[in-house]
Formats: sequence, structure tokens, C-alpha cells
Amino acid sequence: MSHDFNTSDLLNCYRDGVFPMGNSRHDERIFLVEPEYRGILPLDQFHVPRRLAKKVRSDPFRITINSAFNRVIEACSEPNENRPKTWINERIQNLYAALHHEGHAHSVECWNEDGQLVGGLYGVSVGAAFFGESMFSRLPDASKIALIHLVARLIHGGYELLDAQFHNPHLEQFGLIEIERDQFQTLLRTSLQKSGDFYSLRMAGVSGKTATQLITQTS
Repeated sequence: MSHDFNTSDLLNCYRDGVFPMGNSRHDERIFLVEPEYRGILPLDQFHVPRRLAKKVRSDPFRITINSAFNRVIEACSEPNENRPKTWINERIQNLYAALHHEGHAHSVECWNEDGQLVGGLYGVSVGAAFFGESMFSRLPDASKIALIHLVARLIHGGYELLDAQFHNPHLEQFGLIEIERDQFQTLLRTSLQKSGDFYSLRMAGVSGKTATQLITQTS
């Protein structure tokens, strides 16, 4: 991919159903991916396991939106015992930081009582589609709780598609399904004809109880 690839090109990729990835953390090359089978999380069938729902309602973390985007993507790029290698290189970080500055990329953050960033996720919003990119946890369930708050926000904002890109066994508990490329393209085209409102919920302070109620009312 050429070095003049910019945020407009990146948004067009999402509209076409493809997304960029890097080979490794220290390889600045980027390539485009269009999986034959796509992992999605149907918003009207999103499932919150009982144990996790109870934890979410207890509000173990302070949840914020877009307050630490660069820190979230940096944390997602760090290797860990479950993910020794990462596809998020510096070029991708810079591209998505610029996309966030333009208002198209968003993050959800989880903070502990000491004010430390302990989990979160980021992704891209286009039309009524949200493309989840990556998530991280430094405490148990932090990324899962961030996902639940994201889904509540998407449901409230009228989104129709949550793309998880690939099959991920960790997301099966939430109702992840795999669909063929042509079916994904059909869902994508429909979603792009509408507009989701990422800010229909206030920026911060939405309780876990509110988040789980929004999801339960839809599923």
C-alpha cells in the first residue's frame, strides 16, 4: 500500500467492506483484508452472560468515551501472553489517530478507582455500521465490559451492523456469528444508507444497569 494512503482512503475501504492490517508491530507495511467469512455481532441478538451482566451492573470501572483514544490504541498494540504478536504498527496508529481527530474513530475506556486505564476498545463508525478493531484488558473482564457499553451505545444510536472482522472464540459468548462475504456486503450496503448517532448517549456516566437494560430491551 502506498505511503500517500490517507484517512479518506481508509474510510472508503470500510465502505467497500475491506480493512487494513499490518504484518507486525515493527513492519510499516499495510495490506487490505476482505475475509471470505466475516464475524459479526448482531445487535438485536447480543447476549450478555448472567455472571458478566451482574458484574457490569455493579459498575466496577468508570467508563468514558473518546477520552484516551491514543492510549487505547497503544495498549491494543502491546503484545501479551495471549497475543505475542500484534498487527498494529506505527503507521496504523497514526492513521487511526487522524481518523479519530476527524470524528470517525472512537474508543471506549475503562478506568479503575485509582484512575488507571485498565481496558478498552476502539473502532470506526461509518453510516449505521461500526467496525470493531481491537480491545485490551489489564484487569479481568475490562474489555468485555467496554464492549457491553459500546453495544448499548450503538443500539441507542440506531446502528444496524457491528463488524468483528474475524471469528473470535472469546466473542462467542456474546452471540458472534460468521457470515459469507456476499451476505456481509448486503448488510453493509443497507447500513451505509442510514446514519448511526454515536453520541445519542451522553459521553460518560452511563451506568452498567442502563447499559444492560438497553441491550435486554433489544435482544
